[in-house]
Amino acid sequence: MKKLINQPTDVVEEMLQGLCVLQPGSIRLRGHKVLVRADAEEVRDQQVAVISGGGSGHEPAHAGYIGAGMLSAAVAGEVFTSPSSDSVFAAIQAVSGRRGALLVVKNYTGDRLNFGVAAEMARAEGTAVEMILVNDDVALRDADTATGSRGLAGTVLIHKLVGGAAREGKSLTEVAAIGRAAVASLATMGLSFSAGTSPSVGRPGFELAEDEMELGLGIHGEPGVRRMQLRSGDELTAMLLIEIMKHGRFGPEKRVAIMINNLGATTEMELAIVARYAVPFLENKGFKVERIYAGTFLSSLDMAGVSISVLGIDDERLGWLDADTSAPAWPNASKRSPGQADARIAIAGDAAAGPSIHRGAQTETGRRVKEAIVSACRALIDAEVELTEMDRVTGDGDLGVSMRRAAEALLASANSYPLDDVAATLKQLGLTLQRVMGGSSGPLYGMLFLRCGSVMDEPNSPALASWAEGLQQGCLAISEMGGAKRGDRTMLDALLPFADVVKDAGENVSREILLSAVEAAERGADATAGMAPRVGRSSYLGERVLGHPDPGAKAVAVWLRGMADGCYRR
Repeated sequence: MKKLINQPTDVVEEMLQGLCVLQPGSIRLRGHKVLVRADAEEVRDQQVAVISGGGSGHEPAHAGYIGAGMLSAAVAGEVFTSPSSDSVFAAIQAVSGRRGALLVVKNYTGDRLNFGVAAEMARAEGTAVEMILVNDDVALRDADTATGSRGLAGTVLIHKLVGGAAREGKSLTEVAAIGRAAVASLATMGLSFSAGTSPSVGRPGFELAEDEMELGLGIHGEPGVRRMQLRSGDELTAMLLIEIMKHGRFGPEKRVAIMINNLGATTEMELAIVARYAVPFLENKGFKVERIYAGTFLSSLDMAGVSISVLGIDDERLGWLDADTSAPAWPNASKRSPGQADARIAIAGDAAAGPSIHRGAQTETGRRVKEAIVSACRALIDAEVELTEMDRVTGDGDLGVSMRRAAEALLASANSYPLDDVAATLKQLGLTLQRVMGGSSGPLYGMLFLRCGSVMDEPNSPALASWAEGLQQGCLAISEMGGAKRGDRTMLDALLPFADVVKDAGENVSREILLSAVEAAERGADATAGMAPRVGRSSYLGERVLGHPDPGAKAVAVWLRGMADGCYRR
C-alpha cells in the first residue's frame, strides 16, 4: 500500500486537521470528529441548520460542503464507518438554534441508526429535528431487500438544494419537504474498474481481472451487483443512463441536472469524455439538460470509477442549485486564505475528560468479570485478520479493524469499570462500545449491553436468571433497533442460540453449560453461510455471499468463546 499517510490509525484525525487549514470557513468541534461553520453562532437562530456526514474516505464529502448555502456541520466517522451518535448529537447541539436542524442521511444501516439515535436525543432536549434519507442508487431498486437502495453521490445535490432553501429562511418542515421531494426525483448509477484501498486494511476491497469491471456498486468498497467485461466509454455511459431513466422520476417536462462524479481515481479526461456523450444522449431521449457538473463530489478512496446522478428540476430547484455558496467543494466556490489546523470551538457543557477512576476488582465476581472482558478482547484482537478477510468477501472489509478498535478501548477502560457490580459494568461496556465502534455495530452492541445491564438491575431478581433474561432482552433490543430477526444472517444468529441455552439452564449455569452455549453460538454463526441476507450491508450483494459465514455473527462467536474461557480461568 502506497499512500501519503503516517499511521493508518491517524488518517481521519490528521485529515480533519488539514481541512481546517484548507477551509478557514470551517472549524473543529472539540472532542469530536466534527467540522462546523465558523460563523455557526451568528446564524444558528436565523435559519434551519443542515447537518450531514458519514464514514471518511468520501472526500470532499462531507466537510467540503460546509458553508453558507449548504451544510452547517459535517460529522466524520472512521474510514467507511458511520460516525457515533454522540458526535452527531454534538454537531446538532453546536449549530442548531430555534429554527431546528435537518439531518441529511445516506441510506446505510449504520448512518440511519446513529443519526436516528442522535435525532431522538436532540428531540428529548427540546430541539426540533427532521431527518431525510437519500436512497438514489438505482442498482438496487428491483432488489428484494429490507434495507432498500443506498445513498450515493446524488446526496451532494440534496445538500445544495436544502442548504439553499434553509438560507432563504424557510421553516424546518418546508426544508425537509423540499429535500424529500428532491430525493424522489433523483437517481444515481455507478461503475468501477478497481476497488479502493482503505489505509487501515492495506488491500483493495475486491479484486478484478484486467478485462473486468463492476456495475452498480456502492461507495464503501463493496462489489457491485454485477461483474462484467470491459466496454467502451460511450457504451458504459449509455448503460448507466438507461438504468437511470428506467428507474428515475424526473417530472413531465424532463428538465434535469446531471452530476458526473469521480469515485476517486478517474481522470478529468475520462469525466469529460462521459460528459460529452451524456448530454446529447439524454437530449435525444427528450430531456432538457439545464445544468451539468463533473468532478470529484463524493469519492470512495482511490476507486477507479464513475457515477452519474440525474436530478429532475424546476425553476425553484434551479435557483437553489445556482445560488451562491461559500462551500469550498461546490463548483466555483470562492477561495480563502489558510486557517489554523487547531482552530476549534467548544459546545455548551463540553469539558475535557477527567482521569479514569481505577476501581479495580475487589471480589471474586469482579475478578472473574475482568478476566472475561480481557479474554474476550484478546480473542477479538487475535481474530482481526480473519474477520477482515471474511468481511472483504461479504461486506466492506472493516469489521476486523472495528472489532480490534473496540477491544483495545475496552482493555484500556477495564479497570475504570465497577467490576464487582456486573449490571453496572455491562452498562459501562455498552456506553464504551457505542462511543468507539461507530458504524452499525456501535449502537447495536451498545444497546445489547445497556439493555442486559438494565434488566439485571431490576430488584428481586436472581443474578443468573436476570443475566439470562438480560441476554434475551438485549437481543430483542437489537432486533427492534436494526430490524433483523433470527435467520436474517446477522449477529443475532449467533447471539440468540447462546441466549437460548443460557436461559434454558435457569440458575444452573455451570462451565459446561456456558461452553455448550458458546458451541451453539458457533454453530449458529456457521449456519449463516447458507442464509440469504435480508438486512445489513451483505443484503446489497444478494446471493454472492452464500457459502460465506456472516462476519458479524462470527465475531460474536469469537468474543463469546473468549468470554467463556476467561470466566473459568484458574
